[in-house]
Amino acid sequence: MLDIENKKRKKNMKFKDIPAVDKELEKLYNKNQAPIVDLLTTQTHDPFKILVATILSARTKDQTTALVIKKLFKKVSKCEDFRKLTVEEIEELIFPAGFYHTKAKHLKLLPDTLDEIFDGKIPNTVEELCELPGVGRKTANLVVALGFNKPAICVDVHVHRISNRLGLMKTKTPLETEMMLRKKLPIEYWQVWNSHLVSFGQTLCRPISPMCNQCPIYSYCSRIAVKTKYTKE
Repeated sequence: MLDIENKKRKKNMKFKDIPAVDKELEKLYNKNQAPIVDLLTTQTHDPFKILVATILSARTKDQTTALVIKKLFKKVSKCEDFRKLTVEEIEELIFPAGFYHTKAKHLKLLPDTLDEIFDGKIPNTVEELCELPGVGRKTANLVVALGFNKPAICVDVHVHRISNRLGLMKTKTPLETEMMLRKKLPIEYWQVWNSHLVSFGQTLCRPISPMCNQCPIYSYCSRIAVKTKYTKE
């Protein structure tokens, strides 16, 4: 016999619920392996390495990114090192990262772009970072937050999807989600919201078949789901 039991829950999560929700998400984050760029940050706060790791992590599993950056950083410790390598050599170093052909071209261009626009230094604002090859707002925000320890809101597919799934907002694009969070998310949560939601999205709140029965913040979720259990008749 299938016994279906609805948990008590609110219709939509509100921004006032952020402290309670983040407290539960932090517990999950601490139990699971942190996203790869977070792990790198515990080892180094070098904006260059965090920038490169974030570029490589796009469309790439964390396990693969970890292997790639370990191999790459044996050869490349500063941006100038990319000048000594051909695009083909960079491709070999960063394979099998997703879209490694394109990423290799961007990394090869990085030293010249930094010299031409920013006097050879990694910029520390989202807008300036977005002028670098292969850098979008997601990457730029993460570098600002983790590389420079400044308030920034990184919105990737997990943050966009889960923020809408919870009912916290109704936005169509990650950019809309970022702008909404910038307006309403308390600033003390700006740096951690991405890390906690990414970990949550990779383990429980998956795009398909989310594990709602194990979710510690289910009572805040607007998603129609049920707790099920099988009992003998």
